[in-house]
Amino acid sequence: MTTNSQDVLSINTIRTLAMDAVQQAHSGHPGAPMSLAPVAYQLWQQELRYDPANPIWPDRDRFILSNGHASMLLYALLHLSGVKRVTNDYRVEQTPAVSLEDIQKFRQLDSSTPGHPEYRWTTGVETTTGPLGQGVANSVGMAIAGRWLAGHYNRPNFDMFSYDVYAICGDGDLMEGVASEAASIAGHLQLPNLCWVYDSNHISIDGSTELAFTEDVGRRFEAYGWRVLRVADGNDLTALSEALRTFKTLRGKPTLIIVTTQIAFGAPKLQGSSKAHGEPLGEEEIKGTKRNYGWPEDAKFLVPEGVRERFQERLGARGQELSRAWDQRFAEYKKAHPELAEQLENMQRREAPKGWDAELPVFPADAKGLATRESSGKVLNALAKNYPWLVGGSADLNPSTKTYINGSESMKPGEYAGRNIHFGVREHAMGSIVNGLCLSKVRGYGATFLIFSEYERPAIRLSALMELPAIHIFTHDSIGLGEDGPTHQPVEQLASLRAIPGLIVLRPGDANEVTEAWKVIAQQRHHPVVLVLTRQAVPTLDRSKYGAASGVARGGYVLADAEGGKPELVLIGTGSEVSLCLDAHEKLKAEGIRSRVVSLPSWELFEQQPQEYRDSVLPPDVHARVAVEKAAAFGWERFVGLRGSIVGMRSFGASAPIKALQQKFGFTVDNVVKVSKDTLAKAKA
Repeated sequence: MTTNSQDVLSINTIRTLAMDAVQQAHSGHPGAPMSLAPVAYQLWQQELRYDPANPIWPDRDRFILSNGHASMLLYALLHLSGVKRVTNDYRVEQTPAVSLEDIQKFRQLDSSTPGHPEYRWTTGVETTTGPLGQGVANSVGMAIAGRWLAGHYNRPNFDMFSYDVYAICGDGDLMEGVASEAASIAGHLQLPNLCWVYDSNHISIDGSTELAFTEDVGRRFEAYGWRVLRVADGNDLTALSEALRTFKTLRGKPTLIIVTTQIAFGAPKLQGSSKAHGEPLGEEEIKGTKRNYGWPEDAKFLVPEGVRERFQERLGARGQELSRAWDQRFAEYKKAHPELAEQLENMQRREAPKGWDAELPVFPADAKGLATRESSGKVLNALAKNYPWLVGGSADLNPSTKTYINGSESMKPGEYAGRNIHFGVREHAMGSIVNGLCLSKVRGYGATFLIFSEYERPAIRLSALMELPAIHIFTHDSIGLGEDGPTHQPVEQLASLRAIPGLIVLRPGDANEVTEAWKVIAQQRHHPVVLVLTRQAVPTLDRSKYGAASGVARGGYVLADAEGGKPELVLIGTGSEVSLCLDAHEKLKAEGIRSRVVSLPSWELFEQQPQEYRDSVLPPDVHARVAVEKAAAFGWERFVGLRGSIVGMRSFGASAPIKALQQKFGFTVDNVVKVSKDTLAKAKA
């Protein structure tokens, strides 16, 4: 593409909008948008398959700004290209996703231009970025989803999925470990539809990258199995175009394009300076920069005539033609493959397929029982038969987490139709890749031990922030795993996960609670779920004697009650401690103490219930309450109150057989009974 005055004008419009918005907000990062404007402009204008009038077209290319601090670059692109706003019920409106007024309100309350791009807040933002490395890691999940969707839904004469995924990233992204993990698995899988554009400006907040980041990034990515291309000058539109065309043409592996840029390009004093990274340029520096661009130095938020039209004549026209052709093709696809078309429609709206619960198991009562990881594996496989777009795997732990979908292939380099993903020992990237799958409307899950939720936590937090129905499965949920010792025994993790807004944590107490937990999971559209499972066997309860496991859907329910339903003491348990509470209940009953056992697998679901229901489960006038959980006691105060007690962990665990650990830390029937009696006496005092 030959550079002409209209291209230069459009690029400088992006730059000046970014400078003006940051200056008006007195906050932000102007330097990266200024240097990256030609890169993003060329990508959007020449290559991106994207329709601003239909921004949720399923086969659109995905564009991710992983270095989310450069958010004004993306907002300027969304504004100038005329992207339309999409409502929460998937209707495309004629109002702009980002208006000029929104840009003028950059980083202000309720504006569609927050400090870092936020998915579901601003149409056109494909994923929430800002925590460095997460965006590029999400892009791997999106690319996997694209190849999986093609493998499952493309048919002769019906090429329904062929999208590419582009991610712009910076030095900070590539320093983060999550990016390395994600790049490694992308290279292993030889993802042909993934392109990262690396903004190599040699500047970080501290100063030059010479201070801490001197590795040869290109050789690192070549070792991962990527194709590495280089553009020596980020303002060279012809070279940028050639690199992007090489990605589109050669395929066979993911591509990294290293583009050398100068941060705050055009600024008289701050070009190439770390001072342009995280603070406004200042009025005088902006005027000088605009003079260097040949721009009216006193004009603010100027969009010259012809710039919006320039975006429409290339990006807009190309995208409209492609998306309309896809819609027409899909109309014919519905006639030729109605069942597959229905799946795609349900998937796009995050609706569970018809008959998804047809084969979910009901487990017979069994005193020996099953580990909940075992029963979960059975339920997962039953669900997968009728939930075709359920896709995932574990961090090298399928034999332990029981998360392999039987009868389906494993995903391999160049072969993407399998539903089982082997993430390797890459927990951090696994969580981010699962988010990328969900962002592409594939129902993704990832599994590892609960202790390693620490590695996955940033991605879990973002799945909650983005309101994604990601599934995070964690086994080996307590000190009950025994001899592995405190390095592998989770203690504080449950409390930590329960602290994340919008995240549903489920810790089922037996096999039938596991089935009910998966029913909750299957129907989620906007809430991620953490499913916490045991390594050790727990009894499968006799539901003719105890409360129905369907109570899991309400987060908590009465499992066993005092005669006449008038308890003087309430025992509350989750997971493996539910059966311990039941054993204590029977012993208290034999001693004439009226107790109730409440199974509380999900605090979040329980707290969503009407107050009347919650009071019926935990009567306000019963102050003698004992919570039992092999985890940190933190947080249980909200349920047991000032006069209640908690049998929980107040230290790390230890390496020993499970029975010895239960005795040491008080998870025995005798201790629960003792604590219950003491609590009852205190409540009556």
